[in-house]
Amino acid sequence: MSVEFVFWTVVLARFALPLFIPKFPLPAIIACLLLDGVDQSIFQWFGFDPPFYQSYDKAMDVFYLSIAYLASLRNWTNPGAVKISRFLFFFRQIGVVAFELTGARALLLLFPNTFEYFFIAYEGVRTRRNPLRYSFKFWVIVAAAIWIFVKLPQEYWIHIAQLDLTDTIRDVPWFLPALIVAVLALLAVLYFFVRPRLSPADWAWRFRADPLPEGIDEAHERAAYQAAHRKVFDSTTLEKTFLIGLISIIYGEVLPGVESSNLELFLGIAVFVVINAAIGLWAAKRGYSWDSAAVSFGVVFATNVVLVVLADVLLSRGPGQLHLVDALFFIFLFSILATLYDRYRPIADYRAAATDRTGAER
Repeated sequence: MSVEFVFWTVVLARFALPLFIPKFPLPAIIACLLLDGVDQSIFQWFGFDPPFYQSYDKAMDVFYLSIAYLASLRNWTNPGAVKISRFLFFFRQIGVVAFELTGARALLLLFPNTFEYFFIAYEGVRTRRNPLRYSFKFWVIVAAAIWIFVKLPQEYWIHIAQLDLTDTIRDVPWFLPALIVAVLALLAVLYFFVRPRLSPADWAWRFRADPLPEGIDEAHERAAYQAAHRKVFDSTTLEKTFLIGLISIIYGEVLPGVESSNLELFLGIAVFVVINAAIGLWAAKRGYSWDSAAVSFGVVFATNVVLVVLADVLLSRGPGQLHLVDALFFIFLFSILATLYDRYRPIADYRAAATDRTGAER
């Protein structure tokens, strides 16, 4: 088996697995987390050290966490938890961008990746219990506990002390026994103290995402909702601009061959977001919609390719220059995230509005 085949198999798996998160949230994100942890070991097993892979590794981490955030918009029934998810996700992305621009590793400690484990915690609860049973305060406590007791020590270990688990186990004789004892103690606390105090489960194990609300589960219903509630320049467009813009800056910093400045990249993405918002709103008001996510992606991607080619033709006649290969890569990334965002954001808005109406009725 060639090392090139192994390399591209791992890379494709790291891009493909996140696409299962919207439908199988907990199993898929755990699979992404595990693959992220063993990919380097797989390469070492085959005696291969791919150049620039650390950069690709960061880019793929950002990608699967972005899909997880979009999955929370699609699936989470508790609006309070969605608000916390939004804050934790964007807080981390701002920290990663700041780190890529400055190289200050302390920023990764100040902006920890609490979102990932919060996502896992929410989905772990949802496997047996209705998340709506738990208040906004409960989810804040969960996020704070993960932030303080899990992520801060982990971020310090990885990014400040720059320690490796395998090397530490090899070099420090007492570390592995202490780690085993700590894990067993945690399991004992969960089994003997936490488990007996849990309320009865609401349903059997659920690893697949719950069905969408009936009023918004069809493509034409989402299109009608957008036509009634969206504008080209609104909070949705602003959030999508920052979502894709920040991720694009991270990709631009870590991937070789990207020559645009961060400001140019962000502004370029912002222009595409606004153009896509205008086209999407025009299509929604005329009732155009596609049930298939693949078809939706194809339409968005083809539209953006046409826009990129037109921009390339125009810039080639003037002083500007557009690197077409880099542009097409970012358009591919943009189209995936934009397609999923446009499909899932109306669902989150619909649920939040329904919750507000219920509260008002009470």
